Amino acid sequence: MPGAVRRIACGALGAALVLLASACSSPPVEGLRGESFSSDQLVQNDNNRLQTMAMRDNLDSLVRLLEKLYRRNPGEWRKAGFSDLKSALAQGDARIRAGEVPKELDGLRDIEVLSVAMDPRYPGDRVAAFVLGLSNMIITAHGGRTRFHVGNSVDARHVFNAARNLEIAAWMLASRRDAQGRPLLLSNELGNGVANLSFEREFGRMIARLDLVAELQDESVRRIGINYLQGLLFFNFLPVR
Repeated sequence: MPGAVRRIACGALGAALVLLASACSSPPVEGLRGESFSSDQLVQNDNNRLQTMAMRDNLDSLVRLLEKLYRRNPGEWRKAGFSDLKSALAQGDARIRAGEVPKELDGLRDIEVLSVAMDPRYPGDRVAAFVLGLSNMIITAHGGRTRFHVGNSVDARHVFNAARNLEIAAWMLASRRDAQGRPLLLSNELGNGVANLSFEREFGRMIARLDLVAELQDESVRRIGINYLQGLLFFNFLPVR
């Protein structure tokens, strides 16, 4: 009997591997952006996958935001000593994905960095401080992780708060001015037949992703209790390991 059980288990495992290989080789749906297969996906549930891909997309949004702000405010990357925009973007991309903060603000984190970045007295690269503050804040809200696996917990309240912080940051970007009444950073542009709201749209995408993750995380915790009650109601066996 143990031999028969072993053969059944091996057959099931083989079938699972065939299905997995088939899924990995399936062509992507046009217009959707998935992710290439990696070994850590084997220890991710559906919620983990959504959290990981939302984080990936939010960090990508921050890289785009960095470039948009640098292009509209070239004096900022020059403050940091870069010889060209390409070098500034390359270093900024790596630091965004690592959740780093500017070296001169070492010791500060997330909303502390954002507060300094939008202080008119700050003399450094304001674009880098602003965007790196956002990335550090988003990653911190997810428990310091950028990829998520079974057993990792994300606090829905912290992610929800991060979404609200993005709303505040977007407002600060659009409204903060120096002593002469000039914007601290040029971003959205309206007037003279020009309407550039790309900054606002990028913030909107990030806020929507964070809100979705927060809602689904909160719902997943609630479903644990509901699933238990449904098991009792319909006399389903409950897992013992």
